[in-house]
Amino acid sequence: MISGIILAAGLSKRMGEDKLLLLVAEIPVIERVISVVSKSKLDEVILVCASDKVEEIGNKHSVKVIRNTSQELGQSYSIKLGVENSSLHTDGFMFFVGDQPFMKEDIINGLIESFRSNNCNAVIPLYNGERGNPVIFSTRLRDKLMSLSGDIGGRKLLTELDIDIMEVPFDSETLGFDIDTQEDYKTALKLESKNV
Repeated sequence: MISGIILAAGLSKRMGEDKLLLLVAEIPVIERVISVVSKSKLDEVILVCASDKVEEIGNKHSVKVIRNTSQELGQSYSIKLGVENSSLHTDGFMFFVGDQPFMKEDIINGLIESFRSNNCNAVIPLYNGERGNPVIFSTRLRDKLMSLSGDIGGRKLLTELDIDIMEVPFDSETLGFDIDTQEDYKTALKLESKNV
């Protein structure tokens, strides 16, 4: 089985407000992510969040909600919470960021199929040649994930491994687009208006 872990406890420092609650096509960004992830072939979905509003959205979609009450410890702490609360029977941890409004089921399912058919340590998408999210890590890397610290995610592991990683190409930058700044948000609204 594969466990999906949505990391949604960031501080949105560059945005200046909670970017996960910004509306794209009248739907909060985080809800767009949760909805797509919930419809995929993942065996369980865990939402790691810090705000009441994001938790409410998670409950609405019946995902497992874990509260991160120590945001100051950085993204690594959310990763640990997700790993700790995943099923003991899982074969892989699929990490999502909560600010990718254009994520699609076929991307998620394609990565899952690649992971299941290859005995690799990690599977990562390439959007027009650039590495992005979501990333699947084998449970063989559980201890390494639990040893991360500070405001860093799994990218540190990817650079350390650099072997036994499967890259899956997709010919769209939009699918991997994430929102960090006000300019990014304006771009997202333009992309949505074009029905990407």
